[in-house]
Amino acid sequence: MASLRPQRGLGLRPQLSDEVAARIRELILDGRVRPGEFLRLERLALEFGISVTPVREALQSLRSEGFVQLEPRRGFVVAPLSPRDVTDLFWVQAVIGAELAERAADRMGPDLLRRLTALQRALEQAVDAGRLDLVEEYNHAFHRTINLTADSAKLVWTLGSVVRYVPRGMWTRLPAWPELAMEDHRRILQALRRKDGPAAGAAMRQHVTRSGELLVAHLERQGLWRPDLADVGDQAEDDGRGDVGD
Repeated sequence: MASLRPQRGLGLRPQLSDEVAARIRELILDGRVRPGEFLRLERLALEFGISVTPVREALQSLRSEGFVQLEPRRGFVVAPLSPRDVTDLFWVQAVIGAELAERAADRMGPDLLRRLTALQRALEQAVDAGRLDLVEEYNHAFHRTINLTADSAKLVWTLGSVVRYVPRGMWTRLPAWPELAMEDHRRILQALRRKDGPAAGAAMRQHVTRSGELLVAHLERQGLWRPDLADVGDQAEDDGRGDVGD
């Protein structure tokens, strides 16, 4: 199995298991661990420099999300993941994001529009400077501003539970993504300035869908979906074995 050593240290904090789960999601989605590989508690704990308990909690959380499965007396194993799985996640994200953008349009006052404009300008400057870390931060702030403006707490919560499937930092590995974000954000912002809710929703839905397509293509290049693995993932869903119960 590929080295699991994290890029930066894990600090002891109340949500340590959530951070561990995010790191393991990144390993899976980046193709560094493959479907069918076992994730050993002790090895992960050693690599992350933490105790076994938060690793176990993280794997249980990932099990509930369908990223890993628990095989009796053998341990946690990376679950099959098909292109359809990722496409479905982005379909949900696109639908909810579009609804939030449409609702936000009517509530978008001058101060919020100025904030979005400033974030978009900062994002474009970061792209020009090659600061991809800042591009992702400004992108996150841009979307968060729109989502919170919609004043729809349950939808925002639901969207957050879907978005977390793609770890922060993943987007900066997709060469075409910064330009896509710039272009799509401009269309979203233009619609919000006009208070055109349907147009804002449509632009957001297209943006999320296109981003998902980029990620699927990236994972294909990583070799995550060899034909045999994709078939296994789809067959498990069709057989009802996509659930991660014992």
